[in-house]
Amino acid sequence: MPSTAESTRKTAAKRTAPPDTTEDTHVHRSKQGLSVHTLDVRAPLHVPYFTPGDVVNNARTAGDWLPPLPPARELLYYGGLGALAVAGALEWPVALAVGGATVLLRRSGRQEPAEQPESERADGSEQATKKKD
Repeated sequence: MPSTAESTRKTAAKRTAPPDTTEDTHVHRSKQGLSVHTLDVRAPLHVPYFTPGDVVNNARTAGDWLPPLPPARELLYYGGLGALAVAGALEWPVALAVGGATVLLRRSGRQEPAEQPESERADGSEQATKKKD
């Protein structure tokens, strides 16, 4: 149903509004006698936005939070496991178990043995020099 309302515009008293803002009051009346008042306020509104430079900077900053990518050989291995699971050659729980076990075994092999305290090293080096004498 198209609206047949007529609008009248009155400017609100500027003595109550700060000098930076102006207010406009609208009265909308329909042919049936209904009326609606609206108030337009022009006030400073801060809308956040991103410039292209902001987007690039934010992406680089967020990228620094991510862990480094594994070597290409490992990516190929896990990608192959995933492809086999998608193709149906492996069930996904099996592929997940194989991948998880591989990660655990590779991490345990990479850990360096715990370093000896300096006192033990010093004693060992002193004993080695005494044996040579």
